Order: sequence, then structure tokens, then C-alpha cells
Amino acid sequence: MVDTNCAMTLGQADDISTLKDWLGAHVPGLGVVTRIDKFSGGQSNPTYLVTGTRRVVLRCKPPGTLLPSAHMVEREFAVMQALEGSGVPVPKVVLLARDDDSPLGRAFFVMEHLDGRIFWDPALPELAHETRAVVYDGMNAVLAALHSVDPVAVGLADFGKPGSYFARQTDRWTRQYLATADTPLADMIYLARWLADHMPGDDGQTAIVHGDFRLDNMIFESGGSRILGLLDWELSTLGHPLADLAYQCMQWRLPYDGGPQGMRGLGGLDRAALGLPDEADYVAAYCARRGIAVIGDWTFFLAFSFYRLAAILEGVVARARGGNASNPAAAMKYAGSIPVLAEMAARLTREGTET
Repeated sequence: MVDTNCAMTLGQADDISTLKDWLGAHVPGLGVVTRIDKFSGGQSNPTYLVTGTRRVVLRCKPPGTLLPSAHMVEREFAVMQALEGSGVPVPKVVLLARDDDSPLGRAFFVMEHLDGRIFWDPALPELAHETRAVVYDGMNAVLAALHSVDPVAVGLADFGKPGSYFARQTDRWTRQYLATADTPLADMIYLARWLADHMPGDDGQTAIVHGDFRLDNMIFESGGSRILGLLDWELSTLGHPLADLAYQCMQWRLPYDGGPQGMRGLGGLDRAALGLPDEADYVAAYCARRGIAVIGDWTFFLAFSFYRLAAILEGVVARARGGNASNPAAAMKYAGSIPVLAEMAARLTREGTET
């Protein structure tokens, strides 16, 4: 994580500031806490840079009433702990305080601070032309590596239910969308029905899926292109690996300019001129790494990804209305993104797509 994204100091950090003595006593090598700075990015679980003799990162549930199964920092801790040494780059986790034993009264965990940088612009204008493809290939390699990890071997056999992933996820996000939307969009109602009617057969694939696999959820080494850590595991579970792949591939379709708030994509750019891979090449590289055949039902996987993201953002907006979003002002801006995502997904189902 990069402390230039921090926006809140110790005296302003809500009840987190009350933790300074507790953290100093429980985090090895931290010593006396002199600063707690809140990272300004992110909309789900508030995240803080804690500075003492060394720096660590604290991530906690937000205050207030939460939707069932939302904000599960305990799951983030569990999956990163399990993946340590697996070849998937993750920060080293230090400790977990659960709801019932947390000095905050809500769960949080502490992990190491990674000294690197985040790329917020998918066109990577800060990098040399020849380095941009290296970054995307690195992401592709990390995604394939994650999906190649045996959940049983790393102790995550019970991290989710096997099989019927897309049916269960469609049902989950439909219920959560209807529970949080003041006035459900016609496109979202249509998509819920279309996804149910076009559900692909279960092919038996089960992997650890990240759930929010995208460029700005990764820390890259300063001055280089190597991925130091994959972050934000809140939505991780056992599921179908193509869910992660299709979710990331939304980036190729979202517009670069004038698109949904905070979701700049690669649409409208001359990707070849910029040294960036196109969607088909990225998918082909992933398939080659995992030794799988050409993907069928790609329209379904993409439409599902747009629909799921729209439902997630509806929950973010609802938290902002309820006063417990991590960044309320930014959260409310996502309200305008939801109909855009829903319309793009509905259009995909009517026009079809090819990788």
C-alpha cells in the first residue's frame, strides 16, 4: 500500500485512534504508534496505515448495520494466510481480532505494509511502452497461479460450496440488489431473468476465486513491474475460475473516457499502439497457462460480471445513504454507474460477443 493515498491522521481516525496502545502491545515490532492514516481509496472495509517503529496495515469492518455475509474481513485474513508461500503474492498477515474479542467491537486484521505503487489508469501512461504488456502479462500469470492452487492443499477446502457457482452467485446478488435498491432498474430485473435462463451447465471447475481481480487491487514494486501483493480479498470464495477472468475483462469494454464513476476501462483506446494486449490475447494467454480449451458461453460470463458489479455498487450506495460507507462522497457517485453497467450487460446479451 502507498501512504500517499492516506487522507486521515491519528486524531481524525474515528474510534481506530483508540487502538494505538492495543496495537503497540499486540503487533510484534510495532512499538509506540505515532500515526494512523486512513487510505482514501476503497469503498468497503476501511483500511489504515499504522506507523510505529515499523508500518503495518489495519483493515476493519465498517461501523453500523451490515448486510449478511458482507464485509467479511475474517475471510480476507483466512485466504491470505492460506496463500502465503503458494506462489500467489499476498501481504503477510499478522493478527486477526474477531467481532467477539475485538477492542473495537467489530472485526479487523493487521497485515504487513508493502512498499510499492498502485496503477489507477489501465492505460499505464506512467510506464514505458514496452513495460505495459509486461504488467498485464504479470497480472495474467498471477490469476492463472491463483486458480491453479489446490484449495484442499492450503487448508481452504471449506472456504466455499463446490459447484453451481454462477447459479448461487446470481441468486445472492439478486437478493442483495433487491434488498438495497430503492427502485430496481428494468435492466437489472431483465438481467436476473436472462442469467437464470442462460445458466451454463456445471463443468466441475472449482478454484479459489478472488472476486475483485483488477489492476488497482495490486501493489507493484516501485520502479518496476513485479506484483508484490494482491489485495482486497473480501469477496473471495471457492468458485468458478472464469468468474475472475470475465470480471477483469470488463476493463477492456468499459470506456476510457466518460464511463462509470471510478471505473475507467480500455474501451475506445488504440491498445496496440499503446503496447497493451487486447481481450482475446489476454484470454488466450490465461487459457494457455492453465491448459484449458477455448471458452464457450463468454457472453454469459461477461454479462454476469457486469450484473454482479452493479449489484455490489448498489450496496455501496446504500451504505453511503445509511452513513457507514468508508468514503461516503465517493460512494454516492457510484449511483450513476449502476445503470451504465446494467445497460452494457443487457446490450451484451442481445448482441452477443466474441473473445
